[in-house]
Amino acid sequence: MTLSQPCYTCRYRRVQCDLSARPCAKCTKAGVECLEKRPIRWVKGISIRGKRKGVSLSQLAEAPSAESAIIPFLARPKLSREDISKTDDLAVPLGLGDPSLCCLDSGSKYYLSYYEDCICSLFIVYDSDHNPFRKLLSLALSDSTLLKAALALAARHRANLGQSFQAYDEESLPTDVSVHQDALAFKHRAIRAISSALSDPTLCAQDTTVASVFLLIFLDLLESGSDRWNFHLEGAKKLIKFSQQQPGRLREAIQGSGQTLKLIRDFINSQIYLIETLGATFVRPHLLTDSSPLEPERVLCRETEMVEQSFLGCPEYLLMAIRCISLSRDSVHDCSNNEALEYHKYNVAAVVQMVADFDCMVWAVNLPRFGPAAENATSDLSMLAMSYKLGAQIYGQRVLDTLSNTETSLAALLAQLMQSIATLRDSDNLLKCALWPICIAGLECQVTEEQEFLIRSLEQFWESTKCVNVINAAKILQRHWQDQRRQSRISSSWIVDIGRSGRDWLLI
Repeated sequence: MTLSQPCYTCRYRRVQCDLSARPCAKCTKAGVECLEKRPIRWVKGISIRGKRKGVSLSQLAEAPSAESAIIPFLARPKLSREDISKTDDLAVPLGLGDPSLCCLDSGSKYYLSYYEDCICSLFIVYDSDHNPFRKLLSLALSDSTLLKAALALAARHRANLGQSFQAYDEESLPTDVSVHQDALAFKHRAIRAISSALSDPTLCAQDTTVASVFLLIFLDLLESGSDRWNFHLEGAKKLIKFSQQQPGRLREAIQGSGQTLKLIRDFINSQIYLIETLGATFVRPHLLTDSSPLEPERVLCRETEMVEQSFLGCPEYLLMAIRCISLSRDSVHDCSNNEALEYHKYNVAAVVQMVADFDCMVWAVNLPRFGPAAENATSDLSMLAMSYKLGAQIYGQRVLDTLSNTETSLAALLAQLMQSIATLRDSDNLLKCALWPICIAGLECQVTEEQEFLIRSLEQFWESTKCVNVINAAKILQRHWQDQRRQSRISSSWIVDIGRSGRDWLLI
């Protein structure tokens, strides 16, 4: 019987399992036991090595010098920001980690722990046991390409910690030069590994290769948020399409059909749909291909399953509306007759009305709850959804104004959006999901006090995320406001002008 996924022994030995049978040919030839899963090893105490060997949880909790009664995936060294950059001397105990960690150097162990502690909670609405970014760790330990991409992401975020929102200069070196060098080195290795994988049809079809490219999109958010994310996005879409075109049995043998793989596969598909939808609103027309690997019908069917496994928590219904509006905006440049123009005007007007009718509270109430932290999240998720709803209404109306050559007052919608942003600022967990609505508000607002409020909101966003695209968003808005003051008039042309800034921005 052909195996659906590599055996544990081959993964632990870092060899390519032939997936032939149980035991597999590789294990038979090597004379080792072919294990399907990692064997449970019972030991006395909480650790099999190091200073905690033989120590029980009760002893650790009672000890005056105990750091914690819970051992994380990788124990973190208690160092200052200055000392923590000296990764060459770190001796990170493995705790309850996978044996394959023994092959990693101390710096890689530290950044892997940093990924689990910081990155996993950063790019998700609510961190939980269902977090797909954390589940990627189990795959990364047996896939060197994915591991390098995860380490690059962790090192770049760590390097950004010493940067200033007000005085950020992309041309100057950060305070922690050694960590910056680590980030560049891991990124270089990740890109080389992905490039090598792309020359192998089998590796191209693997979920881990798609996941590695997917992580590079988030790496671009940490680095700048412009000019590279779209290439990574298009590459991930092509890899997914290539994988879907493989014969069923071959695809199952390559990717496996485990629950973790299915969760990650669905997560990457849905987040690519989200990123390309919101990303298309602030870039040149037709920059992104309209070839999402995930059909809209499947997105809607899975909405209630994905909100707590979502990057931003924007309702999929609103995403589909924004996508439709963007397509009409892009088609303005292709309209050759009045009939086509009238069609797009009618289409956008209908979609804007559908957005206005969307009930955020009903949406939030009907979402499942995965854990105690989510039980009281209904009002929070409703407010987050409201910010996207109001942003979509403003965006849609400005596209309609461009199509109709009109100028509609949106003061009431803008006031509501500003209020929702003020509410989201009470929680860094929610604010980090709202960059797109903040940018819509910034492009629309004219009052100096409101503009200053939005810059303060972006600075708070930066402090909680350390994503450089937030700093660039602030610079884009400040240039936009300067241009408006020079023109001495209110204009809705930002809906088109934002895509002519000379760089393709991912403001999410």
